[in-house]
Amino acid sequence: MAVQRRSKHVLTIIAGLLILSGGTRFATGLGPAIAFAEEQTTGREAPGPPEEAVEVAPLLAALQTREARIAEREVAIDDRLRALDLAEQELGERLAELQAAEASLVEALALSETANDSDIGRLVAVYETMKPADAANLFEQMAPDFASGFLVRMQPESAAAILAGLEPQTAYSISAIIAGRNANAPTE
Repeated sequence: MAVQRRSKHVLTIIAGLLILSGGTRFATGLGPAIAFAEEQTTGREAPGPPEEAVEVAPLLAALQTREARIAEREVAIDDRLRALDLAEQELGERLAELQAAEASLVEALALSETANDSDIGRLVAVYETMKPADAANLFEQMAPDFASGFLVRMQPESAAAILAGLEPQTAYSISAIIAGRNANAPTE
């Protein structure tokens, strides 16, 4: 019988310990369980400490200030881009005008040169067809530089006849100018 009694006591002790353990768990877990149940029924979290709200306000203000500065910069950049586009268009138009003016100037210079060469060619032909003595009298009155330009363009026979009719000093001056025209030209 002693064995039976002991086993009853052991069973009673184990049952008592299990009841004590359940009671302790129930008592310590009841507070968080109630908070969790309240959270579930209201659908919102419990508010945090007021310190967090205080820290968010300056950050939010700083972000809004930064956003405003960025928006101002974007507007300034857009204005600059528009101004650059307008300037680029105006420069393009001016460049086209300058190119047209340059083409017109080149054309006018070419026409002027052609007309000038044509006029000199006619004068050379006139002097070639004149009697050498008459032409020599005209060349005697011209400056040696000017006269040499005509003689260079003439047929050698006509130029020789005119030079022969000139005073020796004048003929020498013109000949020296003609001979020295290309003295400074590069040889290589």
